[in-house]
Amino acid sequence: MSVLENFGDWKQFLASRVTQAASAGMGEDKMENMAYQIGDYLAAKVDPKNDEERLLKELWAAGDEQEQRAMAGVMVKYVQNQQH
Repeated sequence: MSVLENFGDWKQFLASRVTQAASAGMGEDKMENMAYQIGDYLAAKVDPKNDEERLLKELWAAGDEQEQRAMAGVMVKYVQNQQH
């Protein structure tokens, strides 16, 4: 089963990667840039597996690059806040 099939699993997966990146000393800007690259890849290459992913894909498509980068940053902060 893929982490993309369940939104809760996706959030947990992303949260663990953000934690690993922070533990390795990666700065917030680099994490947000990586999140942007992942979001861009997912939007272009992966079919949404659930309603939440479909909404994220549609929001991503509606935004310009600056808005997409903001979304990526918000997703990083979202999963960081879920851990507390």
